[in-house]
Amino acid sequence: MEMTTVCVLGGSGFVGRHICHLLAAEGYRVRVATRDRERAKEQLILLPTVDVETVDVHDFRQLFEFVRGADAVINLVGVLHDGRGSRSFQAAHVELPREVAAACRECGIRRLLHMSALNAAPDGPSAYLRTKGEAEAAVRESGLDVTIFRPSVIFGRDDTFLNLFAMLVKLAPVLFLACPGARFQPVFVEDVAAAFVKSLEDLASIGKSYDLCGPKVYTLRELVEFVARSLGRRRLVIGLNDTLSYWQAFAMELLPVKLMTRDNYYSMKADSVCSCEFPFGIAPAALEAVAPSYLGQRTRRARYDQFRAGRNQR
Repeated sequence: MEMTTVCVLGGSGFVGRHICHLLAAEGYRVRVATRDRERAKEQLILLPTVDVETVDVHDFRQLFEFVRGADAVINLVGVLHDGRGSRSFQAAHVELPREVAAACRECGIRRLLHMSALNAAPDGPSAYLRTKGEAEAAVRESGLDVTIFRPSVIFGRDDTFLNLFAMLVKLAPVLFLACPGARFQPVFVEDVAAAFVKSLEDLASIGKSYDLCGPKVYTLRELVEFVARSLGRRRLVIGLNDTLSYWQAFAMELLPVKLMTRDNYYSMKADSVCSCEFPFGIAPAALEAVAPSYLGQRTRRARYDQFRAGRNQR
């Protein structure tokens, strides 16, 4: 059956916006569920085949009405830190995927794409990875035509990973870094989006899980040093041992804005790397080829050049 309409949960988020842009470019009609329609419209308003709807996806009746009539559903909903209510790992990572699968079955929708995480497993080292693993098991057992994606850390212009370190590099002359030896294989957000869209009507991808990684492995220390170089800042990075890393995570967990938690510390016990090829013939972009273009815009020199360019266009 030809697919024309795709519902995207989490479509106004970092990865979701890129997926929606690609879906629209491929001619799909896209429905995006959000609790804040006006904020989401700012990101997606220029896409003529994308409709943004106000939906509480944790209310099954609203979820059912949202997906009804679609040909496929993409679930990207996830939270990095455990919270309350719908912001908890249990609600966002376990209960919602089960409800999404149930709504798809009731509506007769066969195709479901699901966002997980590298190292997700019911016996994973952190609650984040364990709940992601439970969700994978739930959607696999749903009886639907499911494809699961398990990315390493995702980078791109609006990411919350490299940009977080960019903020810290600008604020502090010395960085005390927890888990400096933790390993990551960052993957470009546009490559992740391309994998989702290419899999949508690829029958060979049904029932499969794809680990998504970039072309190179870095330690966390190497990534922070890379960000500092991209910003043109010299910073002393002091790696903390395991005990001090734990206590730093504990202290940061108490802050109003959580930069790191003990659960993040536990997640970093498992290297976020993979050795498989990137799927669907996509050649993943290197971090060095992409990130400096947006991290560099944070420097004074870059802002000055942008100011001069704007004046010259007048």
